[in-house]
Amino acid sequence: MNREMRRLQAKEEERAKKRRADSPRVGRKGPKGEKVSLVARFRKYLKEVRAELKKVNWPTREELTTYSIVVFGITAVLTGVVFGLDWGFNKLVISVLEAVT
Repeated sequence: MNREMRRLQAKEEERAKKRRADSPRVGRKGPKGEKVSLVARFRKYLKEVRAELKKVNWPTREELTTYSIVVFGITAVLTGVVFGLDWGFNKLVISVLEAVT
């Protein structure tokens, strides 16, 4: 990380500290001490969720398609492996039980 990036990061951290210090505490009471309704708190929560979702680095359609194909492929292979092991152990146990009896 170069000097400029470090300076920008330090400034952003200072701004975040100031915002935390200046903002009122989150709770059931508003900035003036009055109670905040459940609907208002829920609306604020949804706004904050939406703001956070805008910050997410969403994959492109091509990346999503590639990831989905990989997941489905690996799932199919592992399903086949588990099926094969189950079938093999089943045959082994049946043959051992037939040999014993």
